[in-house]
Amino acid sequence: MKVEMMTVAYIGATILFILSLGGLSNPETSRRGNLFGIIGMTIAVVATLMGPKITGVGNFVNIMIAMGIGATVGIIAAMRVQMTQMPELVALMHSLVGLAACLVGFANFIDPSPTTFSAAEKTIHEVEIYVGILIGAITFSGSLIAFGKLSGKIGGSPLLLPARHFLNLLLLIGVIWVGRWFLHAESISAGMVPLLIMTVLALLFGVHMVMAIGGADMPVVVSMLNSYSGWAASATGFMLSNDLLIVVGALVGSSGAILSYIMCRAMNRHFVSVIAGGFGTGTGKSPAKGDAAGPQGEVQPISAAETAELLRNSESVIIVPGYGMAVAQAQHTVCEITKLLRDKGIKVRFGIHPVAGRMPGHMNVLLAEARVPYDIVFEMDELNDDFPNTDVSMVIGANDIVNPAAQDDPDSPIAGMPVLEVWKAKTSIVMKRSMASGYAGVDNPLFYKENNKMLFGDAKKMLDEVLINLSK
Repeated sequence: MKVEMMTVAYIGATILFILSLGGLSNPETSRRGNLFGIIGMTIAVVATLMGPKITGVGNFVNIMIAMGIGATVGIIAAMRVQMTQMPELVALMHSLVGLAACLVGFANFIDPSPTTFSAAEKTIHEVEIYVGILIGAITFSGSLIAFGKLSGKIGGSPLLLPARHFLNLLLLIGVIWVGRWFLHAESISAGMVPLLIMTVLALLFGVHMVMAIGGADMPVVVSMLNSYSGWAASATGFMLSNDLLIVVGALVGSSGAILSYIMCRAMNRHFVSVIAGGFGTGTGKSPAKGDAAGPQGEVQPISAAETAELLRNSESVIIVPGYGMAVAQAQHTVCEITKLLRDKGIKVRFGIHPVAGRMPGHMNVLLAEARVPYDIVFEMDELNDDFPNTDVSMVIGANDIVNPAAQDDPDSPIAGMPVLEVWKAKTSIVMKRSMASGYAGVDNPLFYKENNKMLFGDAKKMLDEVLINLSK
């Protein structure tokens, strides 16, 4: 393929990627957005393989073998992963992007091919390599730690080292100083030493940065790492002089940064404070009995049959799903209950908090998988004013996003965080396995309110019982 045709193919792929992002912004067009992305990536890969930079049958065969191995691993992982494991899978994929940027950077630096760079061009190219490996290493190690936290292999509690901000500053100064050393190296062997030192520093920074972030901020971390992976890909594009990779990386990086900003606003948090860490203990402990600092009062248990009776006699119901619904795989039963109630003329809607679950859009994907109609799924801001006119608000496995302490207790760690005001409904029902606090480790006064009922047990099992009672 000639360079001109390759450029045309890249432009077409870029347009498709932009259309893909546009489609993914709405649940109803998300399938079309995914299709645009698949077609765009296929065009990009084929154009690159047929381009002038891939020479020799041996190189082509090696690339096809590597693609075959990668595709096989990806297909197997996609088929086996559970919806509850999607956040950690996303984090793991981000780590691979960072690793790829590092490997491409080192390969580009030691490339024995003759070059005709001027002194200025050589400096610019080395800066591209340095920055690409830096971002890639931070993304790689940070994503691995995020994977460990999301999968439960690493505790959700933030690791708050003494003088941690000073330590981050020292790492930054070290990276800048080593970068000056790298740019003044007179040979590849001399440049490898500072490059390796910087890589180690970047890996340590990625580990320390995510370890300091608590469980409650993990949805922001996932979107942040998504942004980092985009910038790592863009830096790789500069190293390889690949315009498409630069553009695509910039699209991913900027969209991830915007999403991180939206998530931070939804939690009433500043991005810098999230990176600084410290919020969300991840302990999940039950409040101590008689603890003056914890919520006071008696909980009111409710049975599945009583829950069904409340729902049957309602005119308006709002369901608030959380990570507990994902763990129990209860979304399909929820859909059946929704269909039954709507057939009886009851108004049913879903309220989705921007940080519900462990990654952005987690609950939306679960409900879409169960074929819950898109037109009854609303964002928090669209529903909060309707709770006072709602008969029953039903919380399924959510905790921190329905915690009234965010509004009532200025000393709470989540003070000021926008929450779904489920307690303003005539009756609220909270489904939980126990009285343990949520992922942020913050106790919830909602459980003790007079109009709140607690339906204890596995969400799938209890909802099955509710469905059976509703069907009678």
